[in-house]
Amino acid sequence: MKIGLVCPYNMFERAGGVGEVVINLRAGLIKKGHEVKIITPRPSSFEGDTPQGYILLGTSTKFNAGLATDGTWTFNIDSDEIKQVLETEKFDVINFHEPWAPILARQMLQLSDAVHVGTFHANLIDSAAAKSLVNLFLPYGRGIGEKLDFITAVSPAPAQVLLDKDPGHRLVKNIRYIPNGIDLKRYQTKPSLAVKHPKMKTILFIGRLEGRKGLKYLLRAFNELARRNKHVQLLIAGSGPDEQKLRDFVKELEIPRVTFLGFISDEDKIHHLHRADVFCSPATRGESFGIVLLEAMAAGCPVVAGDNVGYQSVMKETGAISLVNPKDTVDFARRLEIMLFDESLRKLWLSWAKRYVKQFDYKRVVDQYELAYKEAVKIHERKPKAKSRFSLRRQFRQH
Repeated sequence: MKIGLVCPYNMFERAGGVGEVVINLRAGLIKKGHEVKIITPRPSSFEGDTPQGYILLGTSTKFNAGLATDGTWTFNIDSDEIKQVLETEKFDVINFHEPWAPILARQMLQLSDAVHVGTFHANLIDSAAAKSLVNLFLPYGRGIGEKLDFITAVSPAPAQVLLDKDPGHRLVKNIRYIPNGIDLKRYQTKPSLAVKHPKMKTILFIGRLEGRKGLKYLLRAFNELARRNKHVQLLIAGSGPDEQKLRDFVKELEIPRVTFLGFISDEDKIHHLHRADVFCSPATRGESFGIVLLEAMAAGCPVVAGDNVGYQSVMKETGAISLVNPKDTVDFARRLEIMLFDESLRKLWLSWAKRYVKQFDYKRVVDQYELAYKEAVKIHERKPKAKSRFSLRRQFRQH
């Protein structure tokens, strides 16, 4: 099969969660015998030749939509250029990741006669700014939905926007939940130098330093815990707009044993996950899934996480004991303490996580996307006057 994966975000400077999904999806589909290319805008700061396997359409730039994080807007897309790409590549299936993001997906959808799959990643339901953005782009998004044959979402959170704005369920009658994935073996492999501190219990935070990630609440809870136990430390990995404010907050409250590591590489992330005793992500909103929670599970690091709708879709069964209201400082500190020092609970949690996380290995996730493409092909072929360039079902059976 000839498959196009469309990503509206910057794929060349810290690809981000959606970009990583697209990259790993391409690799997995190629292993299964498909021909796959990634279609993405050229970042305004990017220079150099187009990497192999990529098609660059238009130019992207960052903007802040009031969501406490940056978005991406694509512009300078020439319709003739899109037509040329579609004619040259002759994709059988095009999978649009985050199709609502202006304006790459919409322009391609208007010109393509391939099978179209839309994958929704972002959680746009639990903040006023997000809901305002949804209402702003509703007419724009409706035109996109009508061109999609099949819809996937990484969890119910991003799908809820479609359900709320489509009460007749016309656009979401064909929808499948496909979770984000991880390279399980990579995170399970312990780096040789990843040795736990012999005397100090370590809490690790990894993420963007911005309001919705809830780090200020973690600092309050850690401060309470650290005052009664001198053998705990907090490591904070990441950068972002609130970094200086958070550093000042630590100084103001004189919170002991807090270390800011700055931005760390994926290799360093794995190293720290294997060294930590608890991984904590106290996000209050804006999460659609929680890849970093899976990464911690795979590395054998117990989790304490914010009780938001995205994390609820990951921390199920025994994992639900990890969820906490970050704004409740007393309960938050108590939960951290229990997960650090209660060995029987840690053993139970780790046994569950080792089994549970297997379903999120990228190989299994790629299989689910391939099945979604097959279903999309069947739906596309049943549409009135829909004509396929190839016998798509026959080609899928060959793989």
